[in-house]
Amino acid sequence: MAPPTAVVTETETNGDVFPSKTTKAVSSSTTRSGNIIKTTRTTITTTSKSIRSSNGNSTDSYLSNRSFKGSARLNPDIPRNGSALPQGNWKINWVHTILLTSTPMIALIGMLTTTLQWKTAIWGTIYYFMTGIGITAGYHRLWAHRSYSATLPYRIYMSLTGAGAFEGSIKWWSRGHRAHHRYTDTDDDPYSAHRGLFWSHIGWMLFKEETKPSMRKIDVSDLMKDPVVRIQHQFYPYIALTMSFIFPTLVAGLGWGDYAGGYFYAGVLRLVVVHHATFCVNSLAHYLGDQPFDDRRTPRDHILTALVTMGEGYHNFHHEFPTDYRNAIKFYQYDPTKWLIKLCSFVGLTYDLNQFPENEIQKGLLQMNEKLIEAKMRELDWGIPIERLPRWSSETFEEKVKKTPGLLKIDGFVYDVSRFAAKHPGGEKYITVNHGRDVSSQFNGTVYNHSNAARNLMSQFRIAVLDDSNSNVEAKDKEE
Repeated sequence: MAPPTAVVTETETNGDVFPSKTTKAVSSSTTRSGNIIKTTRTTITTTSKSIRSSNGNSTDSYLSNRSFKGSARLNPDIPRNGSALPQGNWKINWVHTILLTSTPMIALIGMLTTTLQWKTAIWGTIYYFMTGIGITAGYHRLWAHRSYSATLPYRIYMSLTGAGAFEGSIKWWSRGHRAHHRYTDTDDDPYSAHRGLFWSHIGWMLFKEETKPSMRKIDVSDLMKDPVVRIQHQFYPYIALTMSFIFPTLVAGLGWGDYAGGYFYAGVLRLVVVHHATFCVNSLAHYLGDQPFDDRRTPRDHILTALVTMGEGYHNFHHEFPTDYRNAIKFYQYDPTKWLIKLCSFVGLTYDLNQFPENEIQKGLLQMNEKLIEAKMRELDWGIPIERLPRWSSETFEEKVKKTPGLLKIDGFVYDVSRFAAKHPGGEKYITVNHGRDVSSQFNGTVYNHSNAARNLMSQFRIAVLDDSNSNVEAKDKEE
């Protein structure tokens, strides 16, 4: 949608954190649908706030910092390599470090020494989805965000399969995730994307801070009202070891005699894959994709991340509407976590599924589209800005007409169309015979109601504003 020919955009900082953007529009066309302005000369001034991103950039740098919808552009604000630890007293977290480094090595040993049976491969794949969904549907959407409610059997199942992913107890995991949402992209964000891909993916778990005051502000008292959460937290090490290694081993061993394959493939290798798949929510989902709802923070939407994370890849939507049980809102988008939650609601296992009002979702999309349009507008040439055009009185215009061919008056502006006359679709005659005349009526419909493209083109030929009220400017123009 093209703007009117007389559009000027100014930015006024005034020392504000959110500088005001003032847009002035002087009408120069007939009344039309949409946002096309009226024929009458009316100056309209609107003010909006220019939102700054977390790194201090205003929306003027929007094009360089945003990935457009549908692209796979990488976030330029995230370091490719890990950076220094955040300020604080940090030490190696030996429990996490041993778990996250030993399991890949054990899986490799198993792959080199144990033949993979097809039954074990199928079981490992099924258990991969079971434990992954335990994190996405259970830990994440049920407990961390309370985006829906569930019956006791469902909660017990999710607490067990979530423990099978060996990513901490529900209480610990949810506290960290709530901190991530509260402090996104700051030093208090446990896995801030601005620390680099390595840090947000796995580095934050390899180190621990002795004192972290910001974490004390994260409330998880609501979770501790759930006996399932309390019991799982109390006995987490035993539950996690059982569900991560013993249970998948016993299923394969008792089922078809493959104890070794059950341990190495359905247990350890499956755990490594689940780990790095869910870790991608913290890293890849802040690095790859587009930002259709908000670009002030790093979360992004991308189908690849959704495929890897069981539907958690529509992360820009999620950070804008975290209490929505969905991550993907389109029927064709991949979100098996949403599908399971919805399916379970049909049989009463889940209920009170929360969906953010569609009106608010559409607002977010519209605001981002508006920013995109504004950014593209700034790339285009709309002619000399109105405030920089000279003011001519009627007398000055008559004097200029005697010296300069191809001058026309349209809706209070002076246009020099001499270089366009020979290319005029209606013939050069219509330009030459109207030299020096006010052709507003003819331009706007009595001869031909010109197209929007013609009106946009005319902005290139605009050379002055007709103004009989400014005598000082007029005198200056005459001297020139």
